[in-house]
Amino acid sequence: MKSIMIVDDDITIGNMLEELLTKEGFRVIRAYSGTETLLCLSVQKPDLILLDLMLPGLTGEEALPQMQGIPVIVVSAKTDIMDKVDLLTGGAADYITKPFDTRELLARIAVQLRNSSSAPGALLTFDDLALDLNAHSVRVSDTAVRLTRTEYAILKILMQNPTQVIAKSVLLDRISADTPDCMENSLKVHVSNLRKKLREAGQKDYIESVWGIGFKMKES
Repeated sequence: MKSIMIVDDDITIGNMLEELLTKEGFRVIRAYSGTETLLCLSVQKPDLILLDLMLPGLTGEEALPQMQGIPVIVVSAKTDIMDKVDLLTGGAADYITKPFDTRELLARIAVQLRNSSSAPGALLTFDDLALDLNAHSVRVSDTAVRLTRTEYAILKILMQNPTQVIAKSVLLDRISADTPDCMENSLKVHVSNLRKKLREAGQKDYIESVWGIGFKMKES
């Protein structure tokens, strides 16, 4: 299930977008300011962001440069052509003006998700560990590692945030869409099995536990 972050302080518009996207099968994440958005991105990365510009505190324009590696569609009432040009050259993937037709918005979302999923750079690496997002495969150097669906989902999230400690609650929330069978009491077992498989392939540990918090990629 693809996830989309809605960044808009207008509750009515945000609720409308959330209802629309949920009906289309997306998992929705909400943020109401630029600062809150960057905080959310430090622990989870959606597949796409719908970004309003006129936000309290840190504006959309100010937050955009820090949204690297995620397609961002600006959804704004600003209609000036130079605003659009500046944002598109500054990192936005697309720009749609409010008010908008929901069918057009869904079409633009589909295009961006298709482009990002087929991108040749859809490869996560850490040390000699590589995770291919397109092929859903994992390798340590030249050795393929067979993972369960849950193990793959856990590793993907950790590798997407290699310097971050991912709390157990956040990890469970992020993988719930793909692996609803994973519960808090079984998470430790899944992580243990994942660490064992990677250790056998690479002869070293790639994941470490942070006592009382969660897990992170282990730095050399």
